[in-house]
Amino acid sequence: MSLPKTLAEDVSRNLVMVARLIDEDPEQAYAYSRIALRLASRVAAVREAAGFAAYATQKYSEALAEFRAAKRMTGSVELWPVMADCERGLGRPERAMAMAGEPEVQKLDKAGQVEMRLVAAGARRDMGQLDAAIVTLQSSELASNAVHPWTARLRYAYADALLAAGREDEAREWFGKALEADKDGSTDASDRLAEMDGVEFVDALDEDEDEGEDEADATSESAATAKGSEETDEDRTSEA
Repeated sequence: MSLPKTLAEDVSRNLVMVARLIDEDPEQAYAYSRIALRLASRVAAVREAAGFAAYATQKYSEALAEFRAAKRMTGSVELWPVMADCERGLGRPERAMAMAGEPEVQKLDKAGQVEMRLVAAGARRDMGQLDAAIVTLQSSELASNAVHPWTARLRYAYADALLAAGREDEAREWFGKALEADKDGSTDASDRLAEMDGVEFVDALDEDEDEGEDEADATSESAATAKGSEETDEDRTSEA
């Protein structure tokens, strides 16, 4: 659907702000998405952006409605995994599992299929089926040494499931593999490894602030002691 030039520019500006803010300030991104939605609710890209903004603020029912609208408009199945994850967010993991077995999954590209596998494993864990979650993540993509944009997250999810199952040695190995593949810091695998090894990181800035506060306290105590000594000397002079 085409929009008049001025309206299209207004919509575009709001969508740009959604994309720019969705990670650092999701609430503000959501506000911009609502403006775009009011201006052009019949544009699939607007409905999709509104869905992701709602999803980022955990408004899962609203997000699901927007994703469904976008899917109807485009006929694309690429939003299927995030739609399933919305079902998880709404406390319906069994529905997410059902979606994982529907024909739409076979139409997804490799990245989409891996994403669906992650959602399905999460749904298994939601239902208390930890061993099944581990099996769900075991795949040719997990076993591959090739690194793709989704590799770190897949390995991380597997490591996390192993750790939850008490399989610490295996979990440590897979957190390490996740870290190797995590070129852009999409996971906290390094922190998880450090936590497992009992390593505690101290923020240098906080440490400097603490030292500054200690020095200030020491200075105040010294000044108070000096003042007390002066007052004592004055008292003695008065008595004399």
